[in-house]
Order: sequence, then C-alpha cells, then structure tokens
Amino acid sequence: MPKLAANITMMFNELPFLARIQASAQAGFKAVEFLFPYDFDAQDIAAELKRHGLKNVLFNTPPGDWDAGERGIAALPGRSDEFRAGVAQAIAYAQALGTPNIHAMAGLLPAGADVDQCRATFIDNLEYAARQCAAHQINVLIEPINQRDMPGYFLSLQDQAHAIRQAVNQPNLKVQMDFYHAQIMEGDIAMTFRKFQPHVGHIQIAGVPERHEPDTGEVNYAYLFQLLDELGYDGWVGCEYRPAHGTVPGLGWMPKLLDPKK
Repeated sequence: MPKLAANITMMFNELPFLARIQASAQAGFKAVEFLFPYDFDAQDIAAELKRHGLKNVLFNTPPGDWDAGERGIAALPGRSDEFRAGVAQAIAYAQALGTPNIHAMAGLLPAGADVDQCRATFIDNLEYAARQCAAHQINVLIEPINQRDMPGYFLSLQDQAHAIRQAVNQPNLKVQMDFYHAQIMEGDIAMTFRKFQPHVGHIQIAGVPERHEPDTGEVNYAYLFQLLDELGYDGWVGCEYRPAHGTVPGLGWMPKLLDPKK
C-alpha cells in the first residue's frame, strides 16, 4: 500500500498553513509535503509536526522571485550564488523538520537563452547541492514539469531528467516523478516508472487533465498503486492536486484506491 503525503500547499487551503498539518493527520495522512516553508519559523512547523505525529517528506529550495513569476533558479546562468545561499537555507529547514528530500527547481528558460549553458549551470548547481546535502543525509530531487502548466520550464521529460542525474553522478540526486506531469508530457507512466524506478526518489499524483482528485480523469491510479506495491516502491507518494470541491469532501478516493477490493 503506497504511503501517502498530503501536499498542504494545494490541499486543506480552507485553513491557515500551520493548521493544515493537524487537518492532514485527522484525515489519515502520515506525512505532508509543501512547496516552501520559508514564510514560517522552522521550529513552529516542527512543533506542529511533532504534535500531530506527522513527517515532512519534501519541500523546494527557494525559487527566486515567485510572485514575479520565477519558478526556480538552478538552471539560470548568473544566479549560482543565490542558488547556493538557498541550498543552505533549505538544509537548515530540512534539519529542523527532519525532511529527507529537497526539490531544486530548475527555472524558466530566459528569452534567447543558450540551452547548453543552462544545462551546464544546472549540472554544476546540482553537484554542489548534492554534496552539501549528502553531509546531512538529505536527497536532492529534480522534477520534470509539463509545458502546459509551466511553459518554458527547463526540465519537462523523464529521459532528460535522468540524463542530467547521470551527468551529475551523485548518489543522493534522484528524480521526482509526478505522474500528472508525466502523463501530460509523454504518457506510458507504468513502463517509464519500471525503467527508472531505482532512481525515482519521490512520486506525486493528481487527476489528469484537471489536476483534481486522483480518482478523476484519464489515469488509472488503482493500477499504478498496485504496480508500486508489486515493484516494492517504498518511497512516499505526494498528493499534489487541487481539490475540486473542498479537501475533506473529496477524500473518498483514498479508501477506493488504497484497497480497491473493498
């Protein structure tokens, strides 16, 4: 049975951020993930996690100026000092929260960018991040994101991500495989996961195409959950979807997909 983590950036938005941790526990989740923790004191988040017996399994490095439209800086030439400072900040939060995985967002390609230069920058920054994180037993993740939701994002295909992983050649660099993004960009989720499973550090799910609950849309998550069990995947599955009509009313998918025999 897959281990599910609530993505409390998208889920439980009816509540303030810290209150979403308690709501996740009450809904039956054993872990949470979120995009960014940096607007909150790490000790406040850690206290809520401890109070409700939850793990934090993933968050992102600082993304640059998110409000201005930036979506990461790891592949942007000229931003390496800023990226490295962000890695240090992320490690400090991960240590406080006991977080095993940090996602380094690549960023949007600038107009007229030299793609080869961006790739080289990404590899150099990931090598640095992986070395820094390895000292604290933290994995660095990279995630292909679909071009419909995030046009111009540097990383969008599984093969591309794993080629970069191989170029970096650090054992704690893994790929975050979001089945929602993978289905939109290339499909063939099951066979792609089989191919790359040893190097997949985290999975995320959502219904396709609307990004609502995973029991809606074109992806057969009951089949994919059985596949994860069959292949012995022991990582977390992040529920990164937008509830269609409120978080709690939409959670009926969980028992249906986790135990389809019921």
